[in-house]
Amino acid sequence: MVTGALGRVYRDGEVVFRQGDEGDCLYVVQEGKVEVISEQGDREVRLTILEKDDSFGEMAIVGSKIRSATVRAFGSARLLTVDKKTFLRRIHEDPSIAYRIVLGMSRRIRALSDELARLKALKQVD
Repeated sequence: MVTGALGRVYRDGEVVFRQGDEGDCLYVVQEGKVEVISEQGDREVRLTILEKDDSFGEMAIVGSKIRSATVRAFGSARLLTVDKKTFLRRIHEDPSIAYRIVLGMSRRIRALSDELARLKALKQVD
């Protein structure tokens, strides 16, 4: 990890936020990786792993304030926190930021849709 860099360093396995928590910011992975987990009762289902330059938690500032998944560091990770006011100011200064956020969300939605279709197809075979 870079000394003096912005953001906070999370240790391997450290929780960034939990499913059901109230949120008011998004995060950008500056270094390392995080895993996104859906908690289903006493089971955990890994939804994805996010890496450098990926963002997550956007729904907390553009829609629902309730976190839909748990995110924790997968190895050591440095994350930058962006609050709603800063996010909106930066989008005003550079609208391409909004496009990149939507592109990332779209990519994740497509991957989840593909996985859902795969699981439904498997269920139909059983």
